[in-house]
Amino acid sequence: MDYTIGQLAAASGVGVETVRFYERKGLVRQPVKREGGYRKYPREEALRIHFVKRAQELGFTLKEVKELLDLQFKKKLTGAQMRLKVEEKVEEVRQKLADLKKMERSLVELGNVCGTGEQAVRECKIFNCFGKPC
Repeated sequence: MDYTIGQLAAASGVGVETVRFYERKGLVRQPVKREGGYRKYPREEALRIHFVKRAQELGFTLKEVKELLDLQFKKKLTGAQMRLKVEEKVEEVRQKLADLKKMERSLVELGNVCGTGEQAVRECKIFNCFGKPC
């Protein structure tokens, strides 16, 4: 059974505008209009949308997701090539984690500038720390 755009959106857990956005980005194939003037999407498009959403949750950009979907149709693609793409994303995530750890340390240090006393906020030196190290 094929879907209308509304049915596809509901089956995929996204809005109609998201489906249209994905069409413009080339992530979902837009079917041709039928006699009644509306389009019918094959069930596979719902699976594509689920793939897109899950890949985004894992940190892939829409451009990267498009590349992954395009790779699916290349006959010479190997599992090793796909694994390389995933490993590149893992390294990117590790770098982001390291950056977040640095941010955490900086924020903890910044929070310590005000101390734990009952002084007025205007006496807190935290505002002096923005733009230069404390």
